[in-house]
Amino acid sequence: MHIPATLVRGGTSKCWLFNQVEVPADRDALERLLVAAYGATDPVELDGVGGATPTTSKAAVVGASPRTGVDVDYLFAQVGIGTGAVEWTSNCGNCATGVALYAVAKGLVPVTGDRTRVVMRNTNTGAVLEGIVDTPGGVVWHFGDQTVPGTRAGGVGVGLAFRDPASSPLPTGHAAQELRVGAEAVRVSMVTAGAPVVLVDAAGSGRTGGESLERMGADVPWLRTVRHTAAPLMGLARPGEEPGDAVPKVGLVGPPASYTTTLGEEVGAEEYDVSVRMLSMNAPHPAIGLTSAVAVAVAGLLDGSVVAGVTGGPREEWLRLGTPAGVVAVRCTDVQGGVPRRVTVQRAARLLADARIYVPDTGRPRAA
Repeated sequence: MHIPATLVRGGTSKCWLFNQVEVPADRDALERLLVAAYGATDPVELDGVGGATPTTSKAAVVGASPRTGVDVDYLFAQVGIGTGAVEWTSNCGNCATGVALYAVAKGLVPVTGDRTRVVMRNTNTGAVLEGIVDTPGGVVWHFGDQTVPGTRAGGVGVGLAFRDPASSPLPTGHAAQELRVGAEAVRVSMVTAGAPVVLVDAAGSGRTGGESLERMGADVPWLRTVRHTAAPLMGLARPGEEPGDAVPKVGLVGPPASYTTTLGEEVGAEEYDVSVRMLSMNAPHPAIGLTSAVAVAVAGLLDGSVVAGVTGGPREEWLRLGTPAGVVAVRCTDVQGGVPRRVTVQRAARLLADARIYVPDTGRPRAA
């Protein structure tokens, strides 16, 4: 069998997008289809369209939304690599950037001048996002010169805003607290904003927050233990139960320091406010997921959080995050009681291909 799909780059991720009318509505059948299409039982995803990294093994199913005030709904899928499974519990802001451009390019949302607004609902989490797609001259462009940290390639500019991302940002009621991880006390902020995230005070754990990807790789087992300890406190797992790989997300935060990005660019300590190093699906993220960036920015508004501890107190409006790929600026606006109504990041997207993916029979349920 074969299925139509569009490959997009959204920010620093690549994502195959499927029209909801072209794929099964049943979640189990859809998961079998994606596992087969991506070759997701193989750790290198050689016999499929998966990219064999957490940032390139993603999918979304997109369709017109039945909800008033929302243009499109999208179901996000983080396709496992070598696991033969799909995580359905999270959202991806980078893929949402691609969804916004796709919605305009495919006529799901009409062009409205030099900029076109697309309101999207992530059906995994219920989050509502707004993409402002650059459409200069009332035209949908396939190429652009807007860049983002992590790639020198340009794309079509998309301003991505998360609406009301943090109605209750502190799932435990504490801006920061200590977790007992083995024999070690680890100071963390557990924040639900954009996504459920565990932010570790790097300095208090003998780290800097500016670790290399190689060092982060060595810390994966320790960071996984931190997130497993935090998950029940955040209501994401039962005590003793291991959470899924997607949420809560986990990472280190620390003070600014000069460093060299993964593209070899020098960044001075004065160019950003807080160092951030995150995991994605148990691997070091080469930049930062946008849902994680939202969580860090919201934590920066909360007095006593590990982020506010780095910045010297709550920071409103802009917070500049030093990531392995470079500096990502996040803006919180309409802040009420320490909680923003909107969190915005400037991104870029590009449609890469329209294709027919040939899916082997293993994508269908096997006879008993």
